[in-house]
Amino acid sequence: MIRAMLWILGAILLGGIVHLSTVLVMPQAATQDAYARLLPLTPVNAMVPLAAPTAEASIMPFLDPAFAAAVCRYDLSAGAIKLNAPLSQAYTSVTFYTRNSVAYYAIDDRAAGRRAIELDLMTPEQHAQVPEGEDVTAADRLIIESPTQTGLIVLRALAPEPGLMPMARRALANAQCRLGPVQ
Repeated sequence: MIRAMLWILGAILLGGIVHLSTVLVMPQAATQDAYARLLPLTPVNAMVPLAAPTAEASIMPFLDPAFAAAVCRYDLSAGAIKLNAPLSQAYTSVTFYTRNSVAYYAIDDRAAGRRAIELDLMTPEQHAQVPEGEDVTAADRLIIESPTQTGLIVLRALAPEPGLMPMARRALANAQCRLGPVQ
């Protein structure tokens, strides 16, 4: 009886280790991650609206059809990125992902507190080179440090009713993701 319980406990422990290691390795082993799927569709450092998801086809899995989405595939090797995202009337969010699909920062319209989400995205090295201005405070601009040189910025705007989807798409169409000097 005790011997059988030890075998069962060992099997459960081994299964847990295999499961945990598989979950941790899978993001690096996946060949069709979000970045790879968007590579042929999006130019570098430019905001591109995504097509509405359908039951038959979707660029990214699990996209909510109530949200209009746009993506910026960024590369910080040439300099910092300036993001300007006008807010939609219902809800707007911006999420930052590394090249390996790890989310490292998110902000929504309620946290922005303005009519647009404006921020600078840069590496820690680029941030260290930004001159400290006496008249510029942290409240004047938001600086996000990216842990990697490349990644994705995903902008989403809610359309609470299907008839409001054009309004959400217009808000995303005016968003900008471009290389720019940091003041």
